[in-house]
Amino acid sequence: MKRDYFEGVDVAVTICAKDGTILDMNQKSKKTFLKPGQDIIGQNVLDCHPEPARTILADMLVNPRNNVYTVEKEGVKKLIFQCPWYDGEDYAGFMELSMVLPENIPHRVRKPKND
Repeated sequence: MKRDYFEGVDVAVTICAKDGTILDMNQKSKKTFLKPGQDIIGQNVLDCHPEPARTILADMLVNPRNNVYTVEKEGVKKLIFQCPWYDGEDYAGFMELSMVLPENIPHRVRKPKND
């Protein structure tokens, strides 16, 4: 039985193929980015982004790498984590994780254990 781990999390997850085709979105992603009844599965992710994000994403499709940043919209701060995903060893596209950050997020520095 295959489980869909992305459905039970409070993180918007969008997965694209290496040609930019949107393959899947979890419910949080659909609720975050789409109007009710709208469906963009099968469309190109580049058509959903304005500049300069469009150019960055287009380059990421050709040159796989992580793109990590924070944004703020209407007082809500989010972490955006875009990363390549692989089918075995073959580059298959990228996924985006978008999560709301708490207003006062703690930052912890971990020290290595003394062996």
